[in-house]
Amino acid sequence: MFSKILIANRGEIAMRIIRTCKEMGIKTVAVYSKADVDSLHVRFADEAVCIGPAPSAESYLKISNIIAAAEITNADAIHPGYGFLSENAKFSKICSEHEIKFIGASSEMIEKMGDKATAKATMKKAGVPTIPGSEGLLASLESAQEIAADMGYPVMLKATAGGGGKGMRAVWKAEDLQKAWDSARQEAGAAFGNDGMYMEKLIEEPRHIEIQVVGDSYGKACHLSERDCSVQRRHQKLTEETPSPFMTPALRKKMGEAAVRASEHIKYEGAGTVEFLVDKHKNFYFMEMNTRIQVEHPITEQVIDFDLIREQIKVAAGIPISGKHYLPKMHSIECRINAEDPYNDFRPSPGKISTLHFPGGHGVRLDTHVYSDYVIPPHYDSMIAKLITTAQTREEAINKMKRALDEFYIEGIKTTIPFHRKLMDHPDYVAGNYTTKFMEDFTMDDEQ
Repeated sequence: MFSKILIANRGEIAMRIIRTCKEMGIKTVAVYSKADVDSLHVRFADEAVCIGPAPSAESYLKISNIIAAAEITNADAIHPGYGFLSENAKFSKICSEHEIKFIGASSEMIEKMGDKATAKATMKKAGVPTIPGSEGLLASLESAQEIAADMGYPVMLKATAGGGGKGMRAVWKAEDLQKAWDSARQEAGAAFGNDGMYMEKLIEEPRHIEIQVVGDSYGKACHLSERDCSVQRRHQKLTEETPSPFMTPALRKKMGEAAVRASEHIKYEGAGTVEFLVDKHKNFYFMEMNTRIQVEHPITEQVIDFDLIREQIKVAAGIPISGKHYLPKMHSIECRINAEDPYNDFRPSPGKISTLHFPGGHGVRLDTHVYSDYVIPPHYDSMIAKLITTAQTREEAINKMKRALDEFYIEGIKTTIPFHRKLMDHPDYVAGNYTTKFMEDFTMDDEQ
């Protein structure tokens, strides 16, 4: 087992990893930018190293500074959390070259699954259902036009190096394809330095359902059931739940088996998520694989009583998994609390928290890094907390979430708490009748 782990991240995920390391008797090293000098992960780690100024490119994305921090503190492993360098093949490779264990996928695995066109071809070979579309990257606009005509509209253009909804365009008719092609390539090139595009059939009325998997270094994988992530805004998840209200035991079995087959086909090591689009007829199609821990991992932990960070660390240390598949015993919902104004198009709202009261009680979990008088910097993702409620039934979990949201009191900044409180009363959400299009018709009332 590792003696010291450096956490190449910040915020709530850094705190989350520190907690499990402490429980395992492993020393921790926090890295931080100058903007995060007062962050809780700096306070609670055993050691802390400043790795640069506020901008991510000069701190949390600066590989040389992070490796230097690991070397001067004698860390024998690095946990990247999610975001930042968690799916960076170059970082994984450099860690290996410096004989520091990267707690995540190998550089080869990240490259194989990070490029979406390559990942799709790999999944086809594994016998996992994939969305009909182009074979690899599109060579030209003319090629895109031909494939779209053969497949039939609507279609979806996607950046091969995409993420977070960037470089994606839905195209409903032929005359709109060129404009979508030009704008998607421009956005992808600016965001990822890669304007390669591929095309898929647009699945109408889809649900976004992902399967949590863990694979070990001996070629064995297991699944830990599903999470429904269909409530999204601009392809960014807002809330998640498990089990999915759309799921049946037969569908769960098929999707779980497909996810395990995918993981074992590529000999995946670590915690990962196989993401699927599921149509209204319960046909499911591989979308992508995230080779890291997910933001929404706590709801899986809650319903199966399982520490996914601990499992990540154990697998990285060469300990085999049990091979057992896990099914949800309870129902759990996560609301992402962002420093954003839901009454003003979810505009970011950084600043100082003047008053803060956390919810509590049975079945309430809060993963956060903020505290009263904490100043939320404008340089990073706006998520400041994850509120998770768990109960015996979905109805009880929703009612518990309503109560917890009513107790969650923050002054000094705007947050998405009012949005989530309204969502929990929405009749379609309460009925479990929602798709990835849900937010297109959702509106906030004027602020009272």
